[in-house]
Amino acid sequence: MPAEEFRRFGHEIIDWIADYFERIEGLPVLAQIEPGELRAQLPETPPQTGESMEAILADVDRLIVPALTHWSHPSFFAYFATSTSAPGIFGELLSAAFDVKSMLWRTSPAATELEEVVLDWLRQMIGLDNGMSGFIYDTASVSSMHAIAAAREGVELRIREEGMSGRNDLPLLRVYASEQAHSSIDKGIITLGLGQRALRKIPADSEFRLDAKALAESIDEDKRNGMLPFCVVATVGTTSTSSVDPVPAIVEICEKHAMWLHVDAAYAGSAAIVPELRQILDGCDRADSLVLNPHKWLFTPFDLSVLYCRHLDLLRRAFSLVPEYLRTPEQEKVRSGSDYGVQLGRRFRALKLWMIIRYFGHEGLAARIREHCRLAKLFASWIEESSDWELMAPVPFGLVCFRACPSDGGETEEIQAKRLDALNEAVMHGVNATGKAFLSHTKLNDKLTLRLSIGNIRTTERHVRRVWELLNEQLARLQ
Repeated sequence: MPAEEFRRFGHEIIDWIADYFERIEGLPVLAQIEPGELRAQLPETPPQTGESMEAILADVDRLIVPALTHWSHPSFFAYFATSTSAPGIFGELLSAAFDVKSMLWRTSPAATELEEVVLDWLRQMIGLDNGMSGFIYDTASVSSMHAIAAAREGVELRIREEGMSGRNDLPLLRVYASEQAHSSIDKGIITLGLGQRALRKIPADSEFRLDAKALAESIDEDKRNGMLPFCVVATVGTTSTSSVDPVPAIVEICEKHAMWLHVDAAYAGSAAIVPELRQILDGCDRADSLVLNPHKWLFTPFDLSVLYCRHLDLLRRAFSLVPEYLRTPEQEKVRSGSDYGVQLGRRFRALKLWMIIRYFGHEGLAARIREHCRLAKLFASWIEESSDWELMAPVPFGLVCFRACPSDGGETEEIQAKRLDALNEAVMHGVNATGKAFLSHTKLNDKLTLRLSIGNIRTTERHVRRVWELLNEQLARLQ
């Protein structure tokens, strides 16, 4: 593309993005199309000759935008609400221009060294000790899998060299996590060849936190049965309820049995940059690894996940493989990202996080997270004040779990349970169908539960009040 054309369309696209954020509230949050509708409008074969950028950008408006679920919409309250930010978008733009492959220091000095610096900044902001060093991966699923791989390397059973299949000298290696742990832990264990039977799910208490006493008893039982417990995954901010497992008690158990403790703080870890919330990482100074996702609650464009690890030697032992064509004179003096994971080439993700931290500063980021927590507690107070709604879990961060519970006298417990599940599902679908907000759900104690997550940089109290009105409108319509 000629330079002048690049400049012209570059300006147009930046203007388009600025306009998009200004008009986003007028767009339906949830895509209002049916499966296959977009595909039916696209050609079945690729173009034989190049098309103009005018035509391509026109089709972004005509075809792509109507098929988007707008994660940056201030009324996106589903899953874990996330959002991008202007400095993050600029970081992505520059990263795409540089097109760095961050595999060796030589191929990416800026990416390698900036990653070390920016992750040390983040470590300081969340209050971790300097024994933890960080690496950037794409998602927490991959970060946690790498942590479990490092833990497995630490059992000293030559699994890297000899594998696990076809061996009768290996006991069943056991990993423990709460029944509320994210499904990525299951997938990581499957991917590493440990098998689903290696994962033992520990019951949660009444506040959906891992039961430390049940964990201790499970480990003792497995040891008596000849198994080898080697890793525990604790969660700071579970997916369904944002509950915080009792990390200090879990640490004691792990140290007693010489087991690796990995902390999944993908969602809530970012909240530790708020000084009054820093205690959520109590005990993590004795953990072996911890993951947090700036793309969840630090306004960083997807994707960017950070794994902090206290035993980089084991992480490197698990993955380092240097063929002749990758050997360099400085390799013993510097850190190469390809030695610490399954990927060889890695994107220059550190650039966007560096720009975000510099633009907002620690105080600016903390203020926005603090406000999200305030809004969640405000919404929870409306739930508590209403006889038609009930809270289903504590609200430590920006997530509220709740449901409608209007009484209908004379029902049996079983009939009431079915009625309320169906009612709440209908309320959720009704709100989502308006296009004015988007909620998701989970099941807690076998009850369908609505989730409202506040984490978007553009969400204000006005948006939260509006979704409360929508919920009550739908409830009134359905009664």
